Parts: sequence; C-alpha cells; structure tokens
Amino acid sequence: MTEKGKYIYGVILARGKLWRCDEVYTIPHEEISAVVADSEAVDYTKLERERAARLLVKHQQTLEKVMESFPVLPMRLGSFARDTDEAMRILAKARPIVGDIFAEVEDKTELDITATWADFDLVVKEVGDEREIKEAKEKLTANGAPVTVGDQMKVGLLIKKALDKKNCRCSETIVSPLAALSRKVKLHERMDDKMVINAAFLVENCRRDMFDQKVEELDVEFDGKLNFRRIGPLPPYSFYTLEVQEVLSDEVEWAREILDVSDENLLSKDDIRKAYRAKAFCAHPDSNPELPETGKAFEEVTSAYRTLLDYCQAELCSVGEEEFAGKSLIVRVRE
Repeated sequence: MTEKGKYIYGVILARGKLWRCDEVYTIPHEEISAVVADSEAVDYTKLERERAARLLVKHQQTLEKVMESFPVLPMRLGSFARDTDEAMRILAKARPIVGDIFAEVEDKTELDITATWADFDLVVKEVGDEREIKEAKEKLTANGAPVTVGDQMKVGLLIKKALDKKNCRCSETIVSPLAALSRKVKLHERMDDKMVINAAFLVENCRRDMFDQKVEELDVEFDGKLNFRRIGPLPPYSFYTLEVQEVLSDEVEWAREILDVSDENLLSKDDIRKAYRAKAFCAHPDSNPELPETGKAFEEVTSAYRTLLDYCQAELCSVGEEEFAGKSLIVRVRE
C-alpha cells in the first residue's frame, strides 16, 4: 500500500492568514505556514524523466500562484511530511532560520537571464581566426606532415580556451549592470559553449521595470549577436530553496565525539563553533603538513561541525538520547 502524506511546496509568511486553491492549502504555525497537498509519497529520484518533469512543472506553477499573495520560500522538489503533525514539526524547525530570509526576500522576486550566441558557428570562426590560433594551425601544416588527431585536439583546446574567455568577457558585460539593480546574483553553470550566461538575480519589485529596461539596452548593445531570455518573476529558487532531512541519533553522536563535546547534553551554537575552531586548527593540513592523514581528519571535523550546526538550529539545543528519540528532522537552505 502506497504511503499517504503531505507534499510540501513551500513555506509562506502568512501572518495568521489561511490560503487554499483547489487541492492545495496551508498548514499554519505561528506567523508562517506550509503550502501542502494531500499526496502519495513519491521518491522523485526514481521517477521516469517525463513524469518527473510534469511534477516539476506543477511544483513551480503552484509556487508562482502562491507568490501572488504571499512571500514564499520554495521547498526542494519531492519534500513530504507523513502527516499534519510532521508538517508542524517541520515548520517549527524552519521558523528559526526563515525569519531573516523572509526579511531578505519580501517585496523581491527572482529574475533569470540567459543569453546564447545567435550565430555560434560565426563566433567559433572568429575565435579560430585569432592570431595565436592561426599561428598554431600554420605551424602544424608548415612542414607538410599530415595533421594527427592529437594535433587537432590541441587546436580544439586552444579554440575552447579562447571561446571561454570571450564568453567570460561578455558575461561580465551583462552581469555588472544587472547586478547593480539587484540585491543578489547567482551564476549558474552554462549548459553548453553556445550559452554565454545563465544567471539569477534577486530584484526588488519596484526595480523590475528598470531591470527589464537594462536587459533591452544590453540587447541593443550586442546588436543581435546574442539571444536574451528573461524568465520570471519567480520565487527565490536560486537563493533560498529549503530542504528537509532526517538526522539519525548516531550521526549526531559521531559528530559530538569528533568535536569532543560528547559529555554535554545541552549545546549552543557558540559551543559548536568554538569546538570546531579548536579541532579544525589541529586537523588542518597547513598546521600539520608532515602528517598524511590531516586532510581526511579536517574533512571529518568539517562534516561533524555541519551536522551539529544543522541539528542545533536554535541557539540552545538538547543532544541527549531521550530528547532525540532516535532521529530528528532538520530544515536548512540548500547549498
């Protein structure tokens, strides 16, 4: 039998207001609420691509509908709570971290900009005609010897390097004026060499017209050489997507032992940071370059620090076994 639960689209700053649209509704907790729908629990990592794509579209469309009425922080695709009580536990865990985030995103939206070369073949030809690459080509054919596959790969790498530099220069030309109109910028990986920029901008709603005007000016500046695409307004996917994880008690116990705080049943964030700094200094490769295991030790210390800091999301938290009861939900901003 398939497990039923609450699919969580996101968290909104509702301030006591309820919201419902068709099968989607809110579960409130103090000033925030979870936007949910009754749904079967689905492992999104095992879905066929077509079905996963449909669910992703529904996830995004729902959040975009919600953001017409409330500031919203999206949840990672596939976030479930087993029931209303667990949804409330998730909200209680989220509350300490979302307050400052809502202050950052309220009255702002994400705008995504991509730009691709309109005639990529022409760009590659222009790059191939640059002096360094022309000289390399001429050197290969100067003595009349056949050009090998290895020779072709060397020239190809030179072209790729020159194209990356050209894309980087163009990207900087685009990002700089748009960043000046934004609160935050996130550069995403380019899909291919044809794409010059793939970036997200967190923009105040009152400056969106100015932002769009600047995109139009950049389009004119590049004189049709680039195809610009602006997507949005969107929830702040690129900046503040929340995710829920279960941390097992033995993971927390391992982290406490690594940081040497296993005798403490109450920990503060300051305690965790102090313990981390002490251990990290001793475990860092720069402090002990002659010891081959320091790199691994430093990674363990860092992992333990993140585990405890994620678990202890309040300023003071209990790490005793009775309070932990086997496992704990944590909510954090996805990196």
